[in-house]
Parts: sequence; C-alpha cells; structure tokens
Amino acid sequence: MSHDRERTETIPFGIAAFRIGVYALWPFGYTTVERRDAGAPSCVGNVLWLVLAGWWLALAHIVTGILLCITIIGIPFGIANFKLIPVSLLPLGREIVRTDEPFATR
Repeated sequence: MSHDRERTETIPFGIAAFRIGVYALWPFGYTTVERRDAGAPSCVGNVLWLVLAGWWLALAHIVTGILLCITIIGIPFGIANFKLIPVSLLPLGREIVRTDEPFATR
C-alpha cells in the first residue's frame, strides 16, 4: 500500500520533468503559460522543486545561454536557453502552448 502512495506523490514531478524535456528538445514556436487552476498543491510542489532541483537547472540554463550567445550561430539557442529558465525554476502549474494559438485559449 505504501508503494502505491509513494508513486502517486511523485507523479507530478515526473510529468514536470518530461514537460521540461519536451520543451528543451524543441522550444521554438512554443511558450509557457501559467495555469489558473493549478491550486495550492502546485505551489507546495514548486517550492520543493525550487529547493531540490530548480535552482541548479536555472543556473545551468543561464550559464549555457551566455556561452551560446558568445557566437553568432549560437544566439538562437542561447535565447532558447533563457526561455527555459522560468519553466525549470517553477514547472508545476505551467502549460506549454504553441505561440500561434489565439490568446483566448491560453
């Protein structure tokens, strides 16, 4: 019984990790928006994520983005790294949407 409980408590963190991975794989043409229906558990999860993993992920994106922006060819990838900072800091309660979607659906 405790095994099932442990799995269900870590599922949101796994989904957030996959969300970051998919967004990192191809960030062009997509953006993140905050979900209004996220609630308090998302806030608590974001605090845990920030303390345990978010700060060093964001720091890695900052350093990588700066290094990529040094070269002309790397500038788009550096900008993409800078776009990943908010979602790597606080991924829960965010949704990845296409940039060509109307604002009414966001």
